[in-house]
Amino acid sequence: MNENVNKSALFNGSCFALITTAFTFSIRAGILPQLGETFGLSAEQLGFINSMWFLGFPISMIIGGLVYHTFGPKNIMLVAFVCHTIGILTTIFAGGYTTLLISTLFIGIGNGCTEAACNPMIADMYSGVTMQKMLARFHMWFPGGILIGSLISLAMTKMNLGWQAQMWVTMIPTIIYAVLFFGKTFPKSHIAEANSLANNFKAMLRPVFIFLFFAMALTAISEFGPNQWVSISLKASGAEPLLILALTFGIAAIGRFFAGPVVARLGQTGVLLGGAIFAADVINHNRTVIVDGVSQNPTGIIDFTLAPVPLPPAALLFGSALVGLGFLSRRRRNRDVSATA
Repeated sequence: MNENVNKSALFNGSCFALITTAFTFSIRAGILPQLGETFGLSAEQLGFINSMWFLGFPISMIIGGLVYHTFGPKNIMLVAFVCHTIGILTTIFAGGYTTLLISTLFIGIGNGCTEAACNPMIADMYSGVTMQKMLARFHMWFPGGILIGSLISLAMTKMNLGWQAQMWVTMIPTIIYAVLFFGKTFPKSHIAEANSLANNFKAMLRPVFIFLFFAMALTAISEFGPNQWVSISLKASGAEPLLILALTFGIAAIGRFFAGPVVARLGQTGVLLGGAIFAADVINHNRTVIVDGVSQNPTGIIDFTLAPVPLPPAALLFGSALVGLGFLSRRRRNRDVSATA
């Protein structure tokens, strides 16, 4: 069914699409102070601008997941390219607060389409342990892209290159993934039952899934919300904010690159348990003091408080990501059953 699919080109294109997503996260985090100064924006207005990234992401991810088998990954990625391009260019030529809201929403929609199309597409191209490895390497490029984007933004800021020039950089992976996808044959779904929305939603009503939905929502808000504010919130800490961002996601990138063998040995439950133990230990030993509005602690872990900003879209982001994982999990389970039948 998928004999004529150029797996290498599609996988590399998916990685560059995810790098685009990562650049729009990290470079926008780096230019946030410049946007505030250029357009005279308050912390609340910057918060609303950031929230559009998190609002467009889950909306397009949910819709893209629902129409994946009818609209197709090729068309979803075409929408992603158009939205990324519009969002990036509208940001570069923004005239003020309203334009930045709209541009960030378009970027979020493009990012959600990327996740909605590339995850199941990679699952359809590979199987078994190879699929686990390739999905882990694909997802590595989100923290990996943030690492690269953070260092690029830091270097360009040091060279007094403005925020417009930095946003132009995000067009580079956008154009690359469009070229890699152009004219390619995309894979077909292996499992016919995956087309049934009723069966997928029925699987989502399981108690464990509902619990993980809310647990992942809390995870999302602790990761994505604060990290978009590093350039502002850590400014008075004495640390270089973008280096902190690069270090954090660099570690995550390494972990995801080697996730395939770890998941194969420990299983998904074992990996989740290990992550929960590490997180609980860090939280338990996080003794903080306030220094110039930034809370720090003797162990070197830095966290911070933010001005009130709209955060529900960020919670919805990981909730919808978990929905996508639910669909993917069901597809994998059905494929395993078919393979053993």
